[in-house]
Amino acid sequence: MVSSQCPSTLVICSHRQVHLAAAVFDCGCAGRCRWLDEKLKCLVGRLSREARMRGRVIASESCPNDPEQPKARLADVLAPGLAVVFCGLNPAVSAVRDGHNFSNPSNRFWRALHLAGFTPRLLRADEECDLLRYGCGLTTAVSRATTSASELRAQDYIDAVPELEVKIRTFAPANLAFLGKAAYAAISRRGDVEWGRQPEKFAGAAVWLLPNPSGLNRAFNLPALSERYRELRLQL
Repeated sequence: MVSSQCPSTLVICSHRQVHLAAAVFDCGCAGRCRWLDEKLKCLVGRLSREARMRGRVIASESCPNDPEQPKARLADVLAPGLAVVFCGLNPAVSAVRDGHNFSNPSNRFWRALHLAGFTPRLLRADEECDLLRYGCGLTTAVSRATTSASELRAQDYIDAVPELEVKIRTFAPANLAFLGKAAYAAISRRGDVEWGRQPEKFAGAAVWLLPNPSGLNRAFNLPALSERYRELRLQL
């Protein structure tokens, strides 16, 4: 489901270190998936070239979960051809500290995802790469971590568009789900965005707006939050 032949992992660090792990899951490749290895090298090469053109450099291969590596930024969880990539506004300081997306116990992302039917069981934040088994990935609109997303300005989201566009065009998910309205309202320059599927695409992916799962979002309780997420799952 992650790719046309082999459900393996490509995790890209926000600080531009790349971890290639061919045949991480049980794909029958015995750890030697030449097709995947070549495809991922090609994708990483494209991403690296395009990033350098924008003044950003992707470093040599290394694992984002390696304790010897710095964790100044949070890693994306991406692979080619996913059904959906969930795009948070930006990483929480607590998530960067823990090294995993949506790690704060008050954040309801993992519970909403499970209740909506994206995952057959409730995943922990440190099991984030297991999302790839189910055709899902993770990224953020802005890579800079803050204590609260309210610290970001509309211009921060606009400035981050080129980098996000490179990632989405490179990995080509079918759907891109923004968690919260702030990022897409700024990017689309529309103040009247509504929940659900949007009329336009972003970098070739269908766009969805889902409520922010943060525990600070009091407008949606867990059942209401999960129902919004379920609307997307039923369209996959």
